[in-house]
Amino acid sequence: MRTIQTWLDEYGESHKNPTNKLVHWICVPTICFTVIGLLYSIKLPIELWAGYSLNVAHIVLTLVLLYYIRMSVTLSIGLLLFLLLCMTICSAIERSGVSLPITCVVLFVAAWLGQFWGHKIEGKKPSFLKDIQFLMIGPAWLMSFIYRKLGIPY
Repeated sequence: MRTIQTWLDEYGESHKNPTNKLVHWICVPTICFTVIGLLYSIKLPIELWAGYSLNVAHIVLTLVLLYYIRMSVTLSIGLLLFLLLCMTICSAIERSGVSLPITCVVLFVAAWLGQFWGHKIEGKKPSFLKDIQFLMIGPAWLMSFIYRKLGIPY
């Protein structure tokens, strides 16, 4: 089994150009948010508490968190905070009356266009074309930069 550092190093090989890195700092969190938002929009007929129902995002994000915990407990804490922030924003968008699914689809398409533009500048293909698991590594890669800046080991 690869270590988290091995995954991060391999992901970093196709993310060295400063413009591509900046694009990833914008687009990776946006893509994560939009996927969570689309899953959040799928309600299940189970009420968790007054007016708040279980949705597919709860189930999928639990599995995603287990994936991250398996690689790095420390990094998974930061990623959990990010996932909770995304869920909170999804709830706020829904309560505002704005269509969460439409918002997410528009942002998802724009963010992926940005990602592919960044990789065109980089001159290297996106890592997930080599291994689909790299779609899960992008958020951890960004979180690792935050952890290093804060001096938190992962």
